[in-house]
Amino acid sequence: MSRLLVVDDEANIRLLYAEELKDEGYEVVTAASSSEAVEKLHEGSFDLAVLDIKLKNESGIDLLQKLVKERHDMPVILCSAFSCYKDDFSAWLADGYVVKSGDLTELKQEIARVLAKKAQKAKTGV
Repeated sequence: MSRLLVVDDEANIRLLYAEELKDEGYEVVTAASSSEAVEKLHEGSFDLAVLDIKLKNESGIDLLQKLVKERHDMPVILCSAFSCYKDDFSAWLADGYVVKSGDLTELKQEIARVLAKKAQKAKTGV
């Protein structure tokens, strides 16, 4: 079972993602802020992180940069209500990008794609 970290400052989004992704067979841990996410990362390992870009008074992009440095083997998917961030050079560090929607089909597909890519890399050593 893959373990996911979902970081979003909106409680309803965290709850929705947690429920939907648990139904897909993932173990889901949520965080409401960058600092809480870092705490959770120190408590255990994760197979993938889903980050909101706009957190209260914080930037998910800053957290992404920190994760790339510290947890370079953990893929990150950015999830934002704003598609304009796709063009932000810093967002290119992420392994995936999904525009937020009430329909989580695209997010679920992106998670599956990124985890499959990670598994393939581990298998081939590339």
